[in-house]
Amino acid sequence: MSEKKESVWAGFKAFLTRGNVVDLAVAVVIGAAFTNIVNAVVKGIINPLVGAFGTKNLDSYSSCLKGPCEGTGDAATGVRILWGSVLGATLQFLITAAVVYFLMVLPMAKYLARVEARRKEKEGTQEVVEITELEVLKEIRDSLVAQRGPGGAER
Repeated sequence: MSEKKESVWAGFKAFLTRGNVVDLAVAVVIGAAFTNIVNAVVKGIINPLVGAFGTKNLDSYSSCLKGPCEGTGDAATGVRILWGSVLGATLQFLITAAVVYFLMVLPMAKYLARVEARRKEKEGTQEVVEITELEVLKEIRDSLVAQRGPGGAER
């Protein structure tokens, strides 16, 4: 039974030290910190721009589905659709997705494409060498066959 506990512990330890788990943990921490930046951009830039045309807080935009819609918070009456909150969350998502794409995904894709092109270039060079060696071997074979003569016997 202690063997089984050791193997379970070893498996768990291997799982934790595997690169994917560590990368995922780093991504979650960076994502959480990045969320604060995006929220600050929306609150400090996007909301004031929207406020130039209406209210400064997107959460205050709503429509009354079933009246009377009076009050706020728990004291609100009626059925209110808070489409401003949905709009704000959508803007935050789009900003986050755009920044992640343009600052992380796109540069990484370009880098990987360059690495792949270099790898193919090196492989292409090796193929040329192999083809050249094959051609040389064929020429040697042909010259040996020619030396033997028409009957196949050596001269």
